[in-house]
Amino acid sequence: MSASIDTLGTKRVLMIVANPGTSPTTGWPVGFWWAEVTHPYWTFTEAGYEVEIVSPKGGDLMADGFSDPEDDSQYSAHDIISLGFKKSATHSALLEGTKPIAKVSLDDYDAVFVAGGQSPMVTMIDDEELHAFIAKAYEAGKVVSIVCHGTSILLKTRLSNGDLLVKGKTWTGFADAEEQFADDFVGQKIQPFWIEEEARKLDDTNFVVQSVFKPFAVRDGNLITGQQQFSGAAAAELVVETLGR
Repeated sequence: MSASIDTLGTKRVLMIVANPGTSPTTGWPVGFWWAEVTHPYWTFTEAGYEVEIVSPKGGDLMADGFSDPEDDSQYSAHDIISLGFKKSATHSALLEGTKPIAKVSLDDYDAVFVAGGQSPMVTMIDDEELHAFIAKAYEAGKVVSIVCHGTSILLKTRLSNGDLLVKGKTWTGFADAEEQFADDFVGQKIQPFWIEEEARKLDDTNFVVQSVFKPFAVRDGNLITGQQQFSGAAAAELVVETLGR
């Protein structure tokens, strides 16, 4: 691991959360997924880390409805960690008026953690400034962790030599079987593309998935990825194992 990572003082994590967008397939407003922010945040802060939440473009952030523990669907009613974060004035304020990554100095952080949700499939997939930021963090030896639909950016993020960041890497992300379950649940196609389907078209990379909607994260060097919304804490734990407590 690069000497640029602080192994003595307090560790600092830059959490990048997607800006709001609109799905081109459903017409729904889309945003971040609560558990993919709050569960890693809990893991990092319990380890004594400092966490700063930013977004690619800055400004107020919005969560996907199904991820809200108070949503009428009750899809995430079990998520008391997100409920507590949402109800805390101090914590919920961290999602308001976020700093854009253009105003972030990577030198100030030991790790970058990209949360998912439905928005990354729309707002992050073609965001070349974000891709360059992630590549820069990776090449600087920072731990780069990305979960769920946030891993869509790895389909296009290239290093300074022109290679995809995931060339020769083992990584994970939202599985085709999980996409099919979600489509069946709502009765229509949700995402404009499927990450696993696209990843398997790439040469010289190893995309892996495990059981549907079970925690799963994998580390390959300083790249850590998580499969879906139940994998945020698992990915964060791998970050902590890598950096130390």
